[in-house]
Amino acid sequence: MHCSTSELRAIYDRTSGRCHLCQSKRALTNYGKQRSRGAWEIEHSRALANGGTHRTNNLYVACISCNRSKGIQSTRTARGRNGFTRAPLSKTGRQAARQENAIGAGAIGALLLAPLGPFGLLIGAGLGAVLGYDATNG
Repeated sequence: MHCSTSELRAIYDRTSGRCHLCQSKRALTNYGKQRSRGAWEIEHSRALANGGTHRTNNLYVACISCNRSKGIQSTRTARGRNGFTRAPLSKTGRQAARQENAIGAGAIGALLLAPLGPFGLLIGAGLGAVLGYDATNG
């Protein structure tokens, strides 16, 4: 598949340059370079043979071996072989997940230490937010 440099960059950034099937890190400059470290190809999440399209939301980074071994199988099956259920998050997606986790964990921390009074409430919220933020993968 032929893509412009900006299209390749957008596909690459979508998963922070990680194979969406095995989550190994790929090198942006090694697109289509079979024997190069971090080589990758564009993988159609839903195979063209199964009605998939060339639309951006169907295109992902995949290491060459994952792409070739997936064939027309479902993405769920291919990710499952590697112990994953989702594609890696983009940088923006990771930041949003961190913020959501910080808010949720902060609320839980505040509730847990609320019996200690206003000071406990603040300490619990702060500690929970820090731990929630740091717990996010990425």
